[in-house]
Amino acid sequence: MMTTTERRFYIRGGVPLEGDVQVRGGKNTSVAILAAALLCDDPVRVENLPDISDTRLMLAMMEGIGARITRESPSSVVIDPRFLTGVHPDDGMSRSMRASYYLLGALLGKTGEGAIAHPGGCDIGSRPIDQHVKGFRALGAEVDDASPLITARGSLTGAEIFMDCVTVGGTINVMLAACRAQGNTMIYNAAKEPHIVDTANFLNAMGAHIRGAGTDVIRIRGVSRMHGCSYAVIPDQIETGTLMIAAAATHGCVTIHGCIPTHMESLTAKLLEMGARVEDYDDMIRVYSHGAHRAVSFKTQAYPGFPTDLQQPMSALLTTARGTSTVTETIFDSRFHHLDEMRRMGARAHIVGRTAAIDGVIRLHGASVAASDLRAGAALIIAGLMADGETEISNIHYIERGYENIDERLRELGAQIVKR
Repeated sequence: MMTTTERRFYIRGGVPLEGDVQVRGGKNTSVAILAAALLCDDPVRVENLPDISDTRLMLAMMEGIGARITRESPSSVVIDPRFLTGVHPDDGMSRSMRASYYLLGALLGKTGEGAIAHPGGCDIGSRPIDQHVKGFRALGAEVDDASPLITARGSLTGAEIFMDCVTVGGTINVMLAACRAQGNTMIYNAAKEPHIVDTANFLNAMGAHIRGAGTDVIRIRGVSRMHGCSYAVIPDQIETGTLMIAAAATHGCVTIHGCIPTHMESLTAKLLEMGARVEDYDDMIRVYSHGAHRAVSFKTQAYPGFPTDLQQPMSALLTTARGTSTVTETIFDSRFHHLDEMRRMGARAHIVGRTAAIDGVIRLHGASVAASDLRAGAALIIAGLMADGETEISNIHYIERGYENIDERLRELGAQIVKR
């Protein structure tokens, strides 16, 4: 909830973004890896960590149950999980971040019990955790999710677990618990996102035995002990995509360093279809665009399909594309709030169920708008960069959950954006 003292972003649009920018570590992988560190029996170092409110909150929850946290730099932290004093992270913190549920899987695997408030986070529709619970129960835990707290306890034994639907959070959470279970676990219909692979690689670096991450079947052999390591988080796929879209939207030329181009193939294909130019190299992508964009249509899908987290930023770009674009959101049932705000800026969009038809206009104009969630906020920044005049964005605490110093970094590319 925004307070009257919270600052806002003010953007004067119409300036092409130009120059070079470095991608930060992945938000979605960082929150999982931080929680996973609790499974270890020694200190671990996590590097390339984005300095954002979600990672700071996760670290605060871990510190609250006895983990010792040492900040070596804004992007490097040492976690010592040997002195845990509890298995119930702070309720208020848990309710404010969706990824807090990873602490339950990690604590269940490490100590045989855990309790956490029902997680909160962005309001983007129904986000059940039934597959997490199903997986924990299959491993032998007793789980109570009917009260204000979700509690799980029990001695874990490997099992075959069939996910009823592809779930990133459920796949990671069950993987965390299964690492310390006795025997072998098979997760079928597993999600394949890059941050699942990264979390598995981190766990393996601590001595876990996980195979198949990145495919729809993950095999885990439980271990009784895990050792310390140093590990660098992979680059943020969604931040990379947001910057790619912003470059095209402003008809600029931006080179994005430290990214993984193969993670961006679904977005790259759509930008090329629209008429933008995309060049990729080993660890960088250059995006430039100088002409009008064509309308395109897409559906969000599990990886390697088009990411739901880039649907909203991409929708901003489509508001000025020639023709009518159709966007179908298949992952979440309430992820078009940003289009209501963009109508204030002159966008034309018609929403029926999970599909939005976006009629391109010649230009957007600045207006006062409010972010309703993290990626909606990123979409409004892109719209503001495109628009004539000044755009004022409130509720920027949502944006700062996932993008480190986004205003400063956009200014380095020439954007006229300030926070006050």
